[in-house]
Amino acid sequence: MIAVRYVLPAVIVLAGFVVLLLSDTLTGLEGLAMGIGVGASVLLLNVLYRIGVQGDLERDDEEAARVYLDEHGRWPDDDAAADAAPPDAPRASSTERRHSSARRPP
Repeated sequence: MIAVRYVLPAVIVLAGFVVLLLSDTLTGLEGLAMGIGVGASVLLLNVLYRIGVQGDLERDDEEAARVYLDEHGRWPDDDAAADAAPPDAPRASSTERRHSSARRPP
């Protein structure tokens, strides 16, 4: 996949430079501009695709966490705190634990 993401755009831009070197006219300069434009477009398309896939993975993780919440009555990241605390002790949410650990006295 690295070949499609990075090597293909580089080869296209390189082909634009080859066209510039082989042609002494304005056509060579147009070929260079075309190669740079197409190479940048392919690279940008790959970046945007990766951003879209990342969002899908995050939504899948969130859905799995919600299914876990429905089955167990707590978030998956609250398991360690629930196991360590005595059964009758009140449980702190993950947000409260995060904020309390950030405010430790010096």
